[in-house]
Amino acid sequence: MGTTTVSSKLFSLSYCSTRRIAATINVPKIKVTKISTPRLPNRSLVAELDYGYLNSYISATPTTHAKEDPYYSNINTNGSTAPSRSSTNSMEVAKLHLIMEIVADRVEMHKNIGAQRDNWNHLLTTSVNMITLSAATMVGLAGVGSIGAPIVALKVSSTILYMAATGLLVVMNKIQPSQLAEEQRNAARLFKQLHRELRTRISMGNPSESDVDEAMEKVLALDRAYPLPLLGSMLEKFPQTVEPAVWWPKQKQRCVRKEELCGGKLKGKNGWDARLEDEMRKIVMVLKKKDMEDYLRMSKEVLNFNKVLAVSGPLLTGLAALGSCFLGSVNGSWPVMLGVIGGALASVVNTIEHGGQVGMVFEMYRANTGFFKLMGESIELNINEQDPNKRENGELFEIKVALQLGRSLSQLRQIGAKISSSHEENDSEEFGSKLF
Repeated sequence: MGTTTVSSKLFSLSYCSTRRIAATINVPKIKVTKISTPRLPNRSLVAELDYGYLNSYISATPTTHAKEDPYYSNINTNGSTAPSRSSTNSMEVAKLHLIMEIVADRVEMHKNIGAQRDNWNHLLTTSVNMITLSAATMVGLAGVGSIGAPIVALKVSSTILYMAATGLLVVMNKIQPSQLAEEQRNAARLFKQLHRELRTRISMGNPSESDVDEAMEKVLALDRAYPLPLLGSMLEKFPQTVEPAVWWPKQKQRCVRKEELCGGKLKGKNGWDARLEDEMRKIVMVLKKKDMEDYLRMSKEVLNFNKVLAVSGPLLTGLAALGSCFLGSVNGSWPVMLGVIGGALASVVNTIEHGGQVGMVFEMYRANTGFFKLMGESIELNINEQDPNKRENGELFEIKVALQLGRSLSQLRQIGAKISSSHEENDSEEFGSKLF
């Protein structure tokens, strides 16, 4: 009986297992289609666009791709480095990009500070004029009023206002806000010009270490020529001798690469001949004898005029303050006359000096003189070089000089012809620049 029971249970389990297996087998098979995904590139796009992230890109890129990338051709599979020309050029390009970032930051700094100092000029000029005219009005009211407390109040108030105006004028005439703003505008323009030069140098390819050193020297020279702080390193606003502005380092003759000239072909004497050399010498002579001397003369005249205005403004407000102090204390009308007339004249002088931006005009003339000096040095550097292949290309250099002077090539060549036709060099009335 027990055997029969066990057998029946085993048969039941076997039957259930058989049905379960059958059910499993009868389930339809689902076909799974393999989805192919595009393989993402291992090279970082940021590293391709920005050479400044070179080191981080090297550490993140597998060494198996080092041979395919010209950036990392100096890195082998064992992790050791071997110097190569492409890696050296890549490092120079990275350095130039870094300098370009610094130059772009300098542009924004000088631009913002220039706008700030221009606001100083407008706000201080308006404020000083309002203070001066208010004090003059108080002195006039005190002169027609009766003796008593009102006169004392007007007397004290006008004296305080005149003393405040005198102090503000002394500070304004010392720092010359309009001249400060012009300095920063010039610095921003020159840094933009340097930024474009660096971008052009990178686009030409194959930069060298000398290009990096030259770019750094130009940045530091501009920093010295146009300092940002007011205290300590501010340029002298009333110098004893007027000299051209100098914002460039000592120029050096660089060896011009063949690939920079006409697709790598040097033609004859690199575009130079006797006619062009003689023409450039005459242009330098005209720039020194005419343009530079004329702008130096005008700079001295503007500086002397500004000195007179800078002394007259505080002197007039000081005399007006002295007159307001003696209101009601002495007999006579001279305190009222001194207080009113002195205040009115001080307002006129302040408007001419700072409203007319005389300091800005002086700085503009000084910068123009520096521009002509830079052109003369650049021309002399090329024509004094004995090896024509070390000069700038003659044809390109002639076009650059002509455009910088605001002339066409035919007009530029006429300068030499007019000087040659004159009996003496100083007889010619022709100026080199038609731009300003």
